[in-house]
Amino acid sequence: MELGISGRNALITGGSQGIGRACAEALSEEGVNVAIVARDADRLASVAAEVASNRTGRVVPVQGDMTKAEDVERVVEEANSAFGQIDILVNNAGSSPMGLIGDIDDETWQACFDLKLMGYVRCSRAVMGGMRERKWGRIINVIGRGGHFPAAKYIAGGSINAAVLNITQALAEECGPDNVLVNGVNPAATATDRWNTLVQQQMKISGKTEKEIREASEASFPLGRIGEPEDVANMVTYLCSEKASFINGALIEVDGGITRAL
Repeated sequence: MELGISGRNALITGGSQGIGRACAEALSEEGVNVAIVARDADRLASVAAEVASNRTGRVVPVQGDMTKAEDVERVVEEANSAFGQIDILVNNAGSSPMGLIGDIDDETWQACFDLKLMGYVRCSRAVMGGMRERKWGRIINVIGRGGHFPAAKYIAGGSINAAVLNITQALAEECGPDNVLVNGVNPAATATDRWNTLVQQQMKISGKTEKEIREASEASFPLGRIGEPEDVANMVTYLCSEKASFINGALIEVDGGITRAL
């Protein structure tokens, strides 16, 4: 399928591993030039070279910490300098620990808020003006099911995700008239390093073994497995494309059918 985005330019936060890296690979395969952002400069350089290998789009590493407003501004400037403009933003840098409210101190709450909610807000704000002027843009927020389904043991992550769901649809309303489409993707459990960390945290909270947690997670999915990063990246890539030109403000579950609600 011709997606019509070859030659476009994308900025992907949290792009050195997991879902972010898979998004970089998928978009690069479609001929999109990609700037990947993460904190670890050495890993970024290595991943950029690997992703660019045998793919059409250019891949540029840009080191940055999305909890810092000044880093967000610099990262966007560097991506603009490398490509001339940013057409696509994939907000993906963000994580929150498992834990009950009594387990999470103020510093951790603030770190979650700064990285995901404010990171997404600042990145979106930094790129949407240019997109709106050019009358073309895509902003995809990788969020998570926790925003829809409050859980005591994931109170920080669920709360931040709920805010990002709201922000996504508000931006879709604001930017839609200028053909800048804003959508959210909600992965369920996905086979990444972050998922491995969450499993370890669940073990401490529940007292269950790693095997018990992993088997229970897989059994809860109608497909009998958790997601792969590529499952999420394929949806993100489609939403970035011309084929998705009438999809705006959508909050799409990429979850193997585990979410069942009317």
